[in-house]
Amino acid sequence: MKHRIFRTSKINEFRLWGLVLTLAGMGMMVLGTAGILMWGLQGRAFAGVFMVLGMIVLLGSVAIYFWAGMLSTSAVVLQCPECGRQTKMLGKTDRCMFCRTILTLDPDKAAEPSLEDNEVQASQLEESK
Repeated sequence: MKHRIFRTSKINEFRLWGLVLTLAGMGMMVLGTAGILMWGLQGRAFAGVFMVLGMIVLLGSVAIYFWAGMLSTSAVVLQCPECGRQTKMLGKTDRCMFCRTILTLDPDKAAEPSLEDNEVQASQLEESK
């Protein structure tokens, strides 16, 4: 269970990296502008370098968002057996976008519910009543 905290669906991972690159690019541009404030006219070269680097990083984030969007249009849409919501799946195995349950379309990789899983589900049903 502890390993599921940071795992998410593949499409959400791509979107996360796009967001990280967007924020990093904007941060670099702000840092470059701060060079002008700290060093005056001599800081213009510093600002120019960081503006160009920030723009390159932002273009990288645009490319990642575009790629994630293209992947999302061809993803298999299915209903999660755990939470019942519609989710998209890339490849043969992926995770639910909402509850992070491992999903698969490959019968060889599908796991039968273990005895522990059945006991946990039974205890959850009892608690909800």
